Amino acid sequence: MRYKTLKNGFRVSEVSFGCMSLKVENQDNNSIIARAIDGGINLFDTADLYDKGLNERFLGKALKGRRQEVLISTKVGNQWRPDGKGWDWNPRKAYILQAVDESLRRLQTDYIDLYLLHGGTLQDPIDETIEAFERLVEAGKIRAYGLSSIRPNVIREYVQRSNIVMVMTQYSLLDRRPEEATLNLLKENNIGVMARGTVASGLLAGKPVKGYLSIPEVQVADIQRQLAEFAGERNPAEVAMRYVVDNLSITTAVVGIRTQKQLEEALAAANSTPLLTAEREALAQIWPGNFYTEHR
Repeated sequence: MRYKTLKNGFRVSEVSFGCMSLKVENQDNNSIIARAIDGGINLFDTADLYDKGLNERFLGKALKGRRQEVLISTKVGNQWRPDGKGWDWNPRKAYILQAVDESLRRLQTDYIDLYLLHGGTLQDPIDETIEAFERLVEAGKIRAYGLSSIRPNVIREYVQRSNIVMVMTQYSLLDRRPEEATLNLLKENNIGVMARGTVASGLLAGKPVKGYLSIPEVQVADIQRQLAEFAGERNPAEVAMRYVVDNLSITTAVVGIRTQKQLEEALAAANSTPLLTAEREALAQIWPGNFYTEHR
């Protein structure tokens, strides 16, 4: 496993564990998480939104006794309604200061390594939100904070106005919008990137063809074909993941893992030979790429 270091000193594995895919009833969760740590994965990402907090709860249970070996990333901003039927966006300071204590309790820890705002709009009280995160850093409840967003205009605001150390955003060979809009900005400001969706809902890992974002089905099929030809004897999903993690702007690929098999595939990709610059450039020539049409 290779690691990259954030500006605050966090040493992060190139592949991290996306806990959202884990199912509460899966009896293998503890062993899968233990194997991930043994395999070198040291960042585990969850959110208070997932399974109404149960995802945080069983992650905390699985990490018992190994907390000091890992970094925990969780998210805040989506507040479940009292009846449990949906949630509302709430980036207010009072809510964040309250929600962190609930996450800490569920995760069975005294601190959160990376606390991410789970979304964001230009209409938010951004300075108030930042103040909440800064207060939590001062209190020792979180070690650092960041943003989970695909919106360039929101990302720019936090880059300019806050001390974020990481942005989580969607990025893959099939969703190259960040290449045009945000990756260079984040790299120039020494801000890490957690890339999710690296195999594009499985489309780059062999799932049946369908349209993706604004990309028509016929074009997705052509991209799949060219990726397979480029990969040759390598696993196309592995090559697709390396396209992401070998980008110098990317800190880690957050892989949704639910089974032991998926974990082993993620570890194999993490330990595979990095793409040469010429190989990444060749992959980028498969298609022109896509661009943000909103929230620019």
